[in-house]
Amino acid sequence: MDLGSVVELMRSAVITILIVASPVLLVAMGVGLIVSIIQATTSIQDQTLTFVPKILAILGVLAALFGWMITRLTMFTTIIFERIPDLAG
Repeated sequence: MDLGSVVELMRSAVITILIVASPVLLVAMGVGLIVSIIQATTSIQDQTLTFVPKILAILGVLAALFGWMITRLTMFTTIIFERIPDLAG
């Protein structure tokens, strides 16, 4: 296994992680921004107000995109297992 194959493997792993995690992170960031704007305009500073909408939004995104995420991760894992003989030799 040479340095180029390790770099390529790590690059593809990081890209896969970013692609799979980005919908959840973007929704959490958007909901957090909306809640913070609402808190700033109404002067309500309750800590639970920030967590409950984020958790519900994240659970909704996970429920909607779970199949796609699993498919994407399964494809990546299959590619890694197929490359094991090439990486070992």
